[in-house]
Amino acid sequence: MSVAELEDVARTLRRHVITMIATAGSGHPGGSLSAADIVAALYFKIMRHSPRDPGWQDRDRFILSKGHAAPILYAALAEAGYFALEELATLRKLDSRLQGHAEAELTPGVEMSSGSLGMGLSFAVGAALAARLDSKAYHTYALLSDGECEEGQTWEAALSAAHFRLDNLTAIIDCNGMQLSGWTRDIMNLEPFVRKWRAFGWHATEIDGHDLDQILSSCQRAKNLRGKPSVIVARTVKGKGVSFMENNVTFHGKAPNAEETKRALKELE
Repeated sequence: MSVAELEDVARTLRRHVITMIATAGSGHPGGSLSAADIVAALYFKIMRHSPRDPGWQDRDRFILSKGHAAPILYAALAEAGYFALEELATLRKLDSRLQGHAEAELTPGVEMSSGSLGMGLSFAVGAALAARLDSKAYHTYALLSDGECEEGQTWEAALSAAHFRLDNLTAIIDCNGMQLSGWTRDIMNLEPFVRKWRAFGWHATEIDGHDLDQILSSCQRAKNLRGKPSVIVARTVKGKGVSFMENNVTFHGKAPNAEETKRALKELE
């Protein structure tokens, strides 16, 4: 896909996020919207995967560590063909395969069941080590939030990834600067963020997380790098694409009402 086509895909994914959360009456739009360009690039350009065979052994692995952003993952999986688009309307409903946090044993294409934040990078380290032990060439991508980088487990995993020189692992931080109760800089300041990752032995780059050219080129550099894991600190805007949700902490975990839904979808046409 071209960059222009990927931009269209990202816009479509954002529309799905708004519609499915509005239909459910609950969910996390802010962090789903901020990650849309990253997820579009991974699923429709970068990763090797097979909707017809979700368990294909040589597939690249995508680990959604920021599990509350499940709607953006479901939107990508549906658009890629893992299940029907109509199933998106079942988000958070009883007996649905699309729960508020993704479940690996329930939803086709989901690699890790998520819940508490901070676990995803550890899981991704295990997946990358497994590839080495099994002599597999697949690459593992982990999408983290900046807020969950306040968790100690994230940094324990960062230490181990550098220790084992996992150059088949790329972490991408959806760094939108906000979490449930406000700005990360006020709750637990992460800066100098990039320098911290470098100090932990990672190859670290900083990009505009809504610039698809930068997303694609940084992921390609990470995949070609040898001898150490890579992290991409993607600076994003919470609620990106919907004006009244952008940088608005209220929409971290709040569904839009009918009027807000109509307005959001209009902006995303």
